[in-house]
Amino acid sequence: MRWENLTGLRDEPMDHGRAGDAALFGADAVVTRTVDTPEFSGVTFHEIRARSIVNRVPGASRMPFEWTVNPYRGCTHACVYCFARNTHSYLDLDTGLGFDSQIVVKVNAPELLRRHLASRRWHGEHIAMGTNVDCYQRAEGRYRLMPGILEALRDYANPFSILTKGTLILRDLDLLRQAADVTDVGISVSVGFVDQELWRTVEPGTPAPERRLDVVRALSDAGIGCGVLMAPVIPFLGDRPDQLRATVAAVARAGGTSVTPLVLHLRPGAREWFMSWLAHTHPHLVRRYERLYAEGAYAPKWYQRRVTRQVHELAEEFGIGPSRAAGFRAPRLPEQRGAPRPAEPTQLTLM
Repeated sequence: MRWENLTGLRDEPMDHGRAGDAALFGADAVVTRTVDTPEFSGVTFHEIRARSIVNRVPGASRMPFEWTVNPYRGCTHACVYCFARNTHSYLDLDTGLGFDSQIVVKVNAPELLRRHLASRRWHGEHIAMGTNVDCYQRAEGRYRLMPGILEALRDYANPFSILTKGTLILRDLDLLRQAADVTDVGISVSVGFVDQELWRTVEPGTPAPERRLDVVRALSDAGIGCGVLMAPVIPFLGDRPDQLRATVAAVARAGGTSVTPLVLHLRPGAREWFMSWLAHTHPHLVRRYERLYAEGAYAPKWYQRRVTRQVHELAEEFGIGPSRAAGFRAPRLPEQRGAPRPAEPTQLTLM
């Protein structure tokens, strides 16, 4: 997506203070809102009307899916390691604090998705969500894009998966149940560690790991299997045997169907921001990281294999099976394409 490919809303003029921004956003492409509430202090929302919402994953990607839907860009989770930071540079936005506080909202995402699913050119392929930035970040509580997205996927019986660090997914539990009745639905919650001090410093905008594991438990109790993506395992900060054991044990207690470890990777954009944070908070680790990631964005294979083996052994010990791609099921194509399936109205009661 590029800003010049958007048609837009106009509510108030933008004043970005840089010469390149006017051409980048266009005069009528974006509505900018700064919300003066404690929950969103310092956060600016750029509301856009996108021209497309279903994105094809590049062929060279390591991802086990081909299509994604991302209703947001930027993320208030503010994870210092987030690999998606560099995507903000495509829009000429800052990949550091700007990624955490300049949130792009595709306000027409539900209607775009419904139109796409109805197209004769679409064949019901699996759609992954939450794979770039979290579709259940705090902004979703304000914009409520996911209910419309889930309704469209349910109505067209289109298989999908969600990866999230957010507890807000429980708001849509009824919709997830309805979708699971008609198609393949895969849910994964990301919990890389349960260390409280580490969580507060590297994932300051996320719900606590315990709250995310409560999500796993609630989904399991509702009959919706939920795997855990143990990501990222952070070298020298979250990879001690006792830390890995504590995390896997917590996943088992929460009823996770699988646990899949993923070692921290540092792509451009994320690497610079993470290394700056590391130099400030753990300067003694900078040289170790420079050596470990000397060959590029990924830790050496020997290190990844060691972590994977440890986690899989712990998973077996605690009675949960490892998974190569928890939450990302192979798509099951509907036997017939046609009019949307009507859904009976239901009511969700939140505790």
